[in-house]
Amino acid sequence: MTDNPVTRPTLLLRLRDAQDHGAWTQFVEVYSPLVYRYALKRGLQDADAADVTQEVLRKVSKSIGQWNYDPRNGKFRGWLFTVARSKLADFANLRRRMPQGSGDSDVREILENQAEANEEEAFWEHEYQRRVFQWAAEQLRGQFQSATWEAFWRTAVQNEEAGAVAAALGMSVGAVYVAKSRVLAKLKEKVQELGDAVPDGC
Repeated sequence: MTDNPVTRPTLLLRLRDAQDHGAWTQFVEVYSPLVYRYALKRGLQDADAADVTQEVLRKVSKSIGQWNYDPRNGKFRGWLFTVARSKLADFANLRRRMPQGSGDSDVREILENQAEANEEEAFWEHEYQRRVFQWAAEQLRGQFQSATWEAFWRTAVQNEEAGAVAAALGMSVGAVYVAKSRVLAKLKEKVQELGDAVPDGC
């Protein structure tokens, strides 16, 4: 990577500039699948989950100018989880007031009979970690030789023994460990670009 994650503004700080289209594109790539999968988990159909996702993103865009970042306040993903739950509650309330069409009869019941908050938070955290890893891996894969990436993937993700991977790839065991370490370091830097601190005052 050409940017130093220590000096580069994090993604969340960059979002304060409405003209930073790259930041907004990146934000949508990372976070919209997270919100969408959460809405599906809560029982919404595809179109409704997409609508809720748009509402959550709209809330972020409206609130971004008020954000003062302080890691002591918690994580951005926790705040986003609260926003997503609120938008889902709004969706359920709207459905209660509207006549139910075909296919919608189960929506209210699904939303009203949700899992415990701890389960929801655990699901959200798991999906966040999965999505961020997936996004960072997509961004970085092309920066490594195929053997380096495969050595990392097979040892770190698929939990294969380093010796077996080294034999399969024609590498030394030490080279496999170096490859794994290099990729993990770059993944950590990439994830740090997101700047997952909670907005103060939102």
